[in-house]
Amino acid sequence: MATIDGGELFVRTLAGAGIHTLFTLHGGHLDAIYQAAKKRGVRLVDTRHEQAAGHAADGWARVTGQTGVALVTAGPGLTDCTTAIANAWLDCVPTLFVAGAAPLRDAELLPLQGGFDQLAMVAPITKWAHRVTHTHRIPDLVAQALRVARSGRPGPVYLELPIDVLFARVDEARVRLPAKFAPDAAPAPPATAVEQAIDWLHAAQRPAIVVGGGERFAEAASEVAAFAEATGIPVFSNGRAHGVVPSDHPLCGRGLSHLAFVGRAGGGDADVVLVLGARLGLFTGHPAHPLIPNGAKLIQVDVCAEEIGRQRDVDLGIVADCREALVSLREAASQRRWPERAAWQNAVRGVREGHRMLFAQALASASGPIHPYRLAAEIAKCLPRDAIVAADGGETAFWMETVAQVHAPGRWLSHGYLGCLGTGLPFALAAKVANPESPVLCIVGDGSVGLNFTEFDTFVRHGLAIVTVVNNDGQWGMSAHGQDLLFGPDRRVVTDLAPTRYDLAAAGFGCHAEHVVSPSEVAPALERAFASGKPACVNVMTDPSVIAPVTLAMVGAAKAPAGGAKSEAVRMPYYEDLES
Repeated sequence: MATIDGGELFVRTLAGAGIHTLFTLHGGHLDAIYQAAKKRGVRLVDTRHEQAAGHAADGWARVTGQTGVALVTAGPGLTDCTTAIANAWLDCVPTLFVAGAAPLRDAELLPLQGGFDQLAMVAPITKWAHRVTHTHRIPDLVAQALRVARSGRPGPVYLELPIDVLFARVDEARVRLPAKFAPDAAPAPPATAVEQAIDWLHAAQRPAIVVGGGERFAEAASEVAAFAEATGIPVFSNGRAHGVVPSDHPLCGRGLSHLAFVGRAGGGDADVVLVLGARLGLFTGHPAHPLIPNGAKLIQVDVCAEEIGRQRDVDLGIVADCREALVSLREAASQRRWPERAAWQNAVRGVREGHRMLFAQALASASGPIHPYRLAAEIAKCLPRDAIVAADGGETAFWMETVAQVHAPGRWLSHGYLGCLGTGLPFALAAKVANPESPVLCIVGDGSVGLNFTEFDTFVRHGLAIVTVVNNDGQWGMSAHGQDLLFGPDRRVVTDLAPTRYDLAAAGFGCHAEHVVSPSEVAPALERAFASGKPACVNVMTDPSVIAPVTLAMVGAAKAPAGGAKSEAVRMPYYEDLES
């Protein structure tokens, strides 16, 4: 009788689902899986920290649109990974997190890396969490985990594999591997709702489309562009959907903040807004500072019913898969002759490029220290159309998002609702593994880079020619500037950093290194970094006095009372002030 262990069952099941790349950090609890993966040619990308493995699995899903998988060992392996799980949870990213565990037979014996309930710890930040107690159940429970991760609103799932369950052997002849990992059809919208939406969009003077991560994981990019082109409606995106419509497309409004700015710039507020797969939270506008105009008629399409109407009433809520909704909307739109909206489209295009005038002086400066906008603009100029950018850091990500040209889905990776720093290097890692022929650039603040700095070693060991630019202003930028704005000069606490030579530290791992102090040096340094064919660290010294507009909006001037009047409110960073 031939027998098979739990590791082989696990790997065979993932291979059947089309998953051949796993992110991990070694732990003996998982050796049965590693041996099976080696035998079957499954790629194992081992990081230097479990948090990085988790973020890389998250990044893989964002880049490819497929489910990412991270394997971590028991105890501290899982606790190290919880930040990545929470990040995927809040951003609705389909990921499978697998952790080892102490033997079931050793319950309440305080074994190595045991003694606490791992399942209970991750349950609040996963869609589904389960402990496998019988080896023969591994295939069907892995299949269930993968279905849950992608069904309805996507998100992370957790599967726990105790070491005695994973190493145990079962009769191979009795094993049945699953063949179905996803439903054959997605929910479509009712015809009456489609007609109502088309009626309102057709009659609107300034209609807009807002897309979010639901579009990404419904694989609906071509349908978004086709519907926009058929109707002449501009498209705006949050950070999970940049590139669904290319940045240089005539109907691309780029970031969602531009939807608010176009009204303030004289183009008029949008009067009908179609929201496709975007949750109504911070990145679609807090109720006190909405990015979607309060006066707009709001149509919301989401596969998850409970997301319809979060934080504000909607005029029409449609529970449907975003791709299926767009197919129906486009069909209905083809029956109409759509009005010309050249003035509205021109107003949107004007706003999306307005940053060039706002920071013209920074672009013209020839002396250091380098303005962070100038750094971001130089990076954007040197990147080819198929480049992938991972941006990490409170102010750093803002500067890069302002200028980034994103031409396809999954080619912009950055922060979400958790506001989690340290994602940049692991996201870039996943992007390069998934797209080895595409240039991958990570821009990271000098604060953020310290959180997963040793992943430069991972880049070198796996031969991943990622170029990392460190925006080095010697501080935790958003935090330091926030303290300056709230409390005045000379009141900083735990927000200053040293002008560290991160390039030299990365060189110690075997990376190409560059140190840049003047604006004219940025482009040549980037060219040398990409030409090196090696992982590279470009350490750029930038002006610490420049406060990003996002910080002013969340902490400073935008929250201050008009006319310099004294406010009676208690001011807080990032959130609405407390009433006195």
